[in-house]
Amino acid sequence: MFKSIFAKYVTAFMAIITVGFALLLVIITAVVGSYSMESKSKLMENSAEVTKIFLEEQLQDATGESFETLVESLHQEPFYTALGSFMDYDSDLTLLLADQDGRVLHALGQEAVVNSAASGVLPSALCNAVSGGDVFFDVLNVDFYEERLWIRAVGIFDPEGKLCGVVAIGSTGIRWGDTVEGLTKTVLSSGFLVLLAALIAAYFITERTVSPLHDMRNAVRDFSSGNFHQRVKVRGRDEVADLAEAFNQMADSLENLEQMRNSFVANISHDLRTPMTTIAGFIDGIRDGVIPPEEHEYYLEVVSKEVHRLSRLVASLLDLSRIQAGDRKFVMKPFDICEMARVILISFEQQIEEKKLDVVFECEEDRMQVLADHDAIYQIFYNICHNALKFSREGGRLRLRILYTKEKRVQVSVYNEGQGIPQEELPQVFERFYKSDKSRGLDKTGVGLGLYIAKTIISAHGEKIWVESESGKWCEFSFTLQKATAQSLFFRE
Repeated sequence: MFKSIFAKYVTAFMAIITVGFALLLVIITAVVGSYSMESKSKLMENSAEVTKIFLEEQLQDATGESFETLVESLHQEPFYTALGSFMDYDSDLTLLLADQDGRVLHALGQEAVVNSAASGVLPSALCNAVSGGDVFFDVLNVDFYEERLWIRAVGIFDPEGKLCGVVAIGSTGIRWGDTVEGLTKTVLSSGFLVLLAALIAAYFITERTVSPLHDMRNAVRDFSSGNFHQRVKVRGRDEVADLAEAFNQMADSLENLEQMRNSFVANISHDLRTPMTTIAGFIDGIRDGVIPPEEHEYYLEVVSKEVHRLSRLVASLLDLSRIQAGDRKFVMKPFDICEMARVILISFEQQIEEKKLDVVFECEEDRMQVLADHDAIYQIFYNICHNALKFSREGGRLRLRILYTKEKRVQVSVYNEGQGIPQEELPQVFERFYKSDKSRGLDKTGVGLGLYIAKTIISAHGEKIWVESESGKWCEFSFTLQKATAQSLFFRE
């Protein structure tokens, strides 16, 4: 039913506002009704009390005069004129003067009740109530009027304390329907304006919310077709803007990954095709006799190197596959990282001499024990050193530094002077298939997996690896390892 966010918003807004105004209307009418009843009751009470006091004073002054005679004699006096004006204040009120038996002697106010009460009699329940000095306040059926009257009545007593008459203020009901009708129209008209404003607001809010989502949908469709250049415009600083920004970051990652994948495919194709072509050519040359027997050993050595190159490539791919699948398990044991560094430097002795590098080896202590997987760390350390040698300039400095950090960890750093890495490429160094030397002028054998594997292994150890560089001058790779405790050294196998 609700297939769009706009429809959901509008429906929710309309429902909330409608229910809110309905409750407001109910509350207002209830308050107005309660106030109307209270006001009407007070008016009736005041009218009855004023009339009672006046008539009792008149009875005291007119000694021996009956209540009926007094009522008749006052009929034309200013008191009744003023009382009639008071009754006109509310056209629903009627003043009834009756004797002690309830027979109506005089009536003022509502014409229909006055005409009906000319020869009427008040209910005996009312007369009995006021004869005891009580105030009667209830709704009764009276013989002289077809509707129920809401009556407020008090008794009139002569100077001897005997009941001689009754003052009753009657009302046919609470006439506040016009007020409620006016309130209803006001609330409904206000509600309509609020609904209209809410509709406009919902339109602009949903448009602002949905527009980036539409852009994301279109971008995803472009992604599915292989176009990763589409970006979403970021508007504002709300959650949708955060989502749009995160989406653009994802698009950047996908685009970079696609570029690296294409580079990886190109590199893999080159790294597979070149050695396989070389191997096939030399073997065919030996079999066909094109290569003389005295040169067989030399060319077999070349074939052997190409086979080892292929083996390293396949090993890297298998290693990456195992890491991604979570199949590679790390055995955490203490070992001397300084000794590992010495062994790696010795293994690169020939390359160091060929480039005439100035080697600096700094170790805070002769033996520094770390707790890690020996083979995995050796793989990382060797790979970083190999890269440092490969990209070092001739006669430059190569420095291995191992020291303790403030966090009680061991930091290993490999520094070289040479090509370096551009600042804009530093965030991509540890990505899969990334190769800084895209021309393959220096890096002829790499496929862009070594540093990604290194970062994955270090992360699995719960440590950090990072790089700092100045393009064309120097580069330094660093990573941290957990320092081996005395307990781990004691239980070392």
